[in-house]
Amino acid sequence: MTSSSDQPTTPCVQPSLFAAIPPEVTIYEVGPRDGLQNESTVLSVERKVGMIEGLVDAGIRRIEVTSFVNPRWIPALADHMEVAAKIRRKPEVDYSALVPNMRGLDSATRAGMKEIAVFMAASQTHNRKNINKSTEDALKTYGEVIKEAQSRGMKVRGYVSCVYGCPYEGSVPAQQVIDVSAALLDMGVFEISLGDTIGVGTPRQVEHVFRALLGAGLTMDQLAVHFHDTRGTALANITVALQFGVRTIDSAIGGLGGCPYAPGASGNVATEDVVYMLSGMGVSTGVDIDKLVGISTQLSSYLARELPSKYLKAHMGHCARVGRSL
Repeated sequence: MTSSSDQPTTPCVQPSLFAAIPPEVTIYEVGPRDGLQNESTVLSVERKVGMIEGLVDAGIRRIEVTSFVNPRWIPALADHMEVAAKIRRKPEVDYSALVPNMRGLDSATRAGMKEIAVFMAASQTHNRKNINKSTEDALKTYGEVIKEAQSRGMKVRGYVSCVYGCPYEGSVPAQQVIDVSAALLDMGVFEISLGDTIGVGTPRQVEHVFRALLGAGLTMDQLAVHFHDTRGTALANITVALQFGVRTIDSAIGGLGGCPYAPGASGNVATEDVVYMLSGMGVSTGVDIDKLVGISTQLSSYLARELPSKYLKAHMGHCARVGRSL
């Protein structure tokens, strides 16, 4: 007779950590706006249009092309009307632009935009520094802009920045993220992009924020993620968001970007880095990474500097080792 301790045991097989990851993810390209707004070298209209059309040719189906903001605040995007007018738009692509107020909305309307985005922070101080308004006043202004945009047949996306930390206040309570996100959704925004503006977020913070938002009644189809890679945690943070089922990821070609009102913040996570990781995880994006590399290489030449994209650096290093050009 054998005791229970002698009986063979069946190994406990844990469910896959990636079971909730969607089979397809949409890349929301922000390079032409969020990427170029902080560059000291200003690209010509022709080069910006070529960049946008090249990204679309590479398979990008959602792209933010410019910002209809006063040129005094963002001189690099002073040509927004010309850029928007010259893009050869494809019907299967959603072209969007940032709009700060009613004047910007009127410009976006004249430029033929069908989708716009509004932008504010979960942090009171960042709102005052960035858009010169309190959180409450910003919500009031955007409520009017969103209502008017919808009356003109436009879709409205919402950015909530400083989700994981503020350059002025430090940590940001999740409740503030919930309050601002819910208010924008109640006004009619169809999607909230959660921004790690200064790149301080870590995977556990991402889990905390998503659990808080979902617990407050928001749904995954209302949420997108927007990570900066200041401290090298963007891809890890995206992986956590994917485990919650996020289906839209913001990124910028080459890792361009930064925030003029967030001192020390480096660029967005690079589109080619995200596409490479997703491909390796079996997640489809519909984006051609080789074409992305070509665009990043060209942009690096235009801007006369090395871009932060890790995939681009690895690709260039490989090409150098095997003795062939890009």
